[in-house]
Amino acid sequence: MAGAVVLAGLVAWLVTADRMAGMDAGPGTDLGGLAWFAGAWTTMMAAMMFPSVAPTVKLFARTAGTFASAPFLAGYLAVWTGFGGVAYGLDRVVVALDLGWLEWDRGGPYVAGAAIAAAGVYEITPLKAVCLRHCRSPMHFLLARWRPGAAGAFMMGARHGAWCAGCCGALMVVLFATGVMSLFWMIAIALVIAAEKLLRQARGVTRVVAIGLIALGLLVAFAPQRVPQLTEPRSMTMDQGQTTHDGPP
Repeated sequence: MAGAVVLAGLVAWLVTADRMAGMDAGPGTDLGGLAWFAGAWTTMMAAMMFPSVAPTVKLFARTAGTFASAPFLAGYLAVWTGFGGVAYGLDRVVVALDLGWLEWDRGGPYVAGAAIAAAGVYEITPLKAVCLRHCRSPMHFLLARWRPGAAGAFMMGARHGAWCAGCCGALMVVLFATGVMSLFWMIAIALVIAAEKLLRQARGVTRVVAIGLIALGLLVAFAPQRVPQLTEPRSMTMDQGQTTHDGPP
């Protein structure tokens, strides 16, 4: 079963790579319409999260059976889809407020850098440690919160997804701060998530990630041109008052 989940994640990566080609506009990327973003985001989450959640799905399938894995994964993915919906809503609010000081040639780099550095600080908080511990060792949760049937599998998947969001949500903030349509940053963050969940020395990994994110945040804030693979947004308006990009369809 774990192999099937990893394969599904690989397919999601291929679909994501095809859909996102040439769309990286860096921090503040236009998220497009809700329907388009929801489909793109859900596919992205399948690509980024399925490889690291595969061991949990395998463990669940041993107890509940292979067919119960589908609603479990559906519940898990539903949480991440909801996470994306909240992020989309916040983005629409910011766009509606038309906060000029967030433009990249003004305060944008400082806001993006602060968000990345804050995600680094979160890496060493007790809440992160608790959520990561659950994601790495879900056996107690699966036994203590067991629910029968497809509906029960869906709810258990959603509960596990909630723990996962608590563990990795700050890393998704980093994705938005570096360019939500960037394949490079998607891959980088997916590798960090996999390392934290699957490598033996989780505490050591999170400390390294914390230091790396804080350093990245400072670099984005004060020297964004030195950050590899960071697409710096052009000014939202040209001298003639025309927008520089239309964003995704």
